[in-house]
Amino acid sequence: MNKILSAALVAAWAATPALAAGSHGGGHHDEMEVGKPGEAAHADREIAVTMTETDDGEMLFEPSSFSFAKGETVKFVITNAGELEHEFVLDTAERNVHHKELMAKMDMEHDDPNSVRLDPGASGEIVWTFSNPGTFEFACLIPGHYESGMHGAVAVLEGSEGTFTAGTVKKVDPKSGKVTIIHEELVDLEMPAMTMVFRVADDAMLEQLKPGENIEFVAERVKGKLTLTALK
Repeated sequence: MNKILSAALVAAWAATPALAAGSHGGGHHDEMEVGKPGEAAHADREIAVTMTETDDGEMLFEPSSFSFAKGETVKFVITNAGELEHEFVLDTAERNVHHKELMAKMDMEHDDPNSVRLDPGASGEIVWTFSNPGTFEFACLIPGHYESGMHGAVAVLEGSEGTFTAGTVKKVDPKSGKVTIIHEELVDLEMPAMTMVFRVADDAMLEQLKPGENIEFVAERVKGKLTLTALK
């Protein structure tokens, strides 16, 4: 890379708010729009994430989307099960696009709490507190990987002051956007323990629910329908 181009890229990077800093640019551990680093000891739940490729050239995250309640702290355990190097970056879609464009111009490997880059077969962790509601994104920003499918939505819901109820997932129906749960008493709704069908506040919740899985959830009436509004 020639010196003029290198200097121009450094200047462009310096003029842009730090991707891992807060909106006021106070440093790498300030709160970002997508949230802030969390503490593993205070994680509300742990989620396994796999990064891989398919024979036809697709590059994938599994799960492909997430839904969390505002204030939830999540420990992501990330494994690169593919044959190429991949990364997992949490941010807004807009910042990811900008960061991706910079990475296309020069080879960058960041070391920030909202991201991890892994060689094939390696694993890593990110502990993150989703302190702001909104729709965000996780992505691999290595050139060509985003375009091959390595990105997904993170929905952070306002959350609920409701009571969490224990239950076991019986059935998940992504087409209808519903889940069947064998649950204990729904205290807030004055309903006894039984098996019921619920809608979800965000479709991303469905990818976090597996038949036979024990969960804790908040259910509310949304537009007259019983709806899951929070999970942990």
